[in-house]
Amino acid sequence: MVISEKQDEICETNQDQLIQKLVFPEGITLESGKIIAPLEIAYQTYGQLSEFKDNAILICHALTGDQYVAGIHPVTKKPGWWSKMVGSGLPIDTDKYFVICTNVLGSCMGTTGPRSIREDISQPRCWGAEFPAITIKDMVNTQKILIDYWGIERLFAVIGGSMGGMQALQWAVSYPDQVYSVMPIATSSFHSAQNIAFNEVGRQAIFSDPDWRDGEYWRYGVTPYRGLAVARMMAHITYLSEDALNRKFGRKLQESLKGSSLPIFGDMFQVESYLHYQGSNFVRRFDANSYVTITRAMDWFDLSQTHDGDLVKAFAPVQSRFCVISLSSDWLFPTSRSRVIVQALNRVGAKVSFVEITTDKGHDAFLLEEPNLDLTIQGFLVGIEEQRRLENYAS
Repeated sequence: MVISEKQDEICETNQDQLIQKLVFPEGITLESGKIIAPLEIAYQTYGQLSEFKDNAILICHALTGDQYVAGIHPVTKKPGWWSKMVGSGLPIDTDKYFVICTNVLGSCMGTTGPRSIREDISQPRCWGAEFPAITIKDMVNTQKILIDYWGIERLFAVIGGSMGGMQALQWAVSYPDQVYSVMPIATSSFHSAQNIAFNEVGRQAIFSDPDWRDGEYWRYGVTPYRGLAVARMMAHITYLSEDALNRKFGRKLQESLKGSSLPIFGDMFQVESYLHYQGSNFVRRFDANSYVTITRAMDWFDLSQTHDGDLVKAFAPVQSRFCVISLSSDWLFPTSRSRVIVQALNRVGAKVSFVEITTDKGHDAFLLEEPNLDLTIQGFLVGIEEQRRLENYAS
C-alpha cells in the first residue's frame, strides 16, 4: 500500500484535482464476490489523532457529498458541506477530536468509482458502466480498510446523515466492538418503496439522455448533463419541505416576467429557476455513473435483509451507545423510521437516546443552521466522553 497525493486523472474531463488518498494494491472483495483492485480511498482529516488513538470520529457523507467536511472545497470553492458543525470550538470540535471523512466507494471525488482507471485488464481504461454493483456495507468495509491502516482499534464515534446515517448503522452492526458511539441522523434502516421510486425516476432521466450511451459516454467525450440535472432537480425536491419552498419562493414569478405576458416555455416561477440552478451546478461536479451506482446501493440497503427480515436480530451484536436523531419535517426519512430503529435497539438492550429536532426545513435541515441539532450533537459527544472516562476509571 502506498500513500499517494497526486493529480488524479478523470476519464471524462481534462480537469485535474489534487486529492489526498491512499492506494491499497490488494483492493477489496465486495459483497457480490467481485474484487476491485487496486483500491484508492480519498479522504480528509481534521484535528490530531491522540497518542492512544482514542479520539477518532468518522463522519459519513450522504449521496452526493464528499470528503470535504470543513475548509474550502477544491472544486466548488465553497465551505465544506458541514463546516458549521466541524471545526475548532464547534460541536464536533477538532481541538479535541481527530475527524475523518472518506469519499465513499463508487463516488467521483477520488475514491475508486466508475470514472477511475480500471487496472486489472490488459488495456487499462475507465471503469464506466462496467463498475460492479456495490452496497452500503461495501462502503463501510472500504472505510474500515483506512481505519485499520491508521491503527485505530476503536472509533470514538461514527456520525452521518441520510445515506451517511445508513453507513453509521452498518458500522454498528458490522464492527460492534470497534465503534464506541453512533449517531445516525435523518436516516432509516432500509430504503422504502417511495425512496426507491424517487431514485428510479432520477435514473430513468439519466438513461433517457441521448448522451448516456449505455453508460459509456466517456468514450465519446460527452456527458448526459441534461438527464443528470433532471435527476438532481427531482432529488432536491425531496430534500426540502413544503413550508421551506413556500417560504422561499411561494408562487413568485421571475422578475423579468412581472408586467409582461406569461410564456409557455422557459422559467415562469422562481422555484423553477432555483431547481435549474441546482441541476446545472450539480453536473459540474458529479458523475452520472456514480449517481446510478450509489442510488442503487441505497435502494438495496436493508439492515434486516440478512437477518430474516428482523431488525432486532440485526442489532443483536451491537455494543455502541446511540443517539438517533430525526427531523420533524423530513418526509424522505420521516421520524417514524427513526422510531423503528430506536425500538429495535431497545429490544436488544442497547444504550440509546432519541431526539426529534423540530424544524420546517425538511430533510436537508441537518446541513443547515439548526441550533438544537448543534446542541444535541455537542451534548451527546460530551456525555459519552464522560461515560468513557468513568468506565476507564472503574476498570
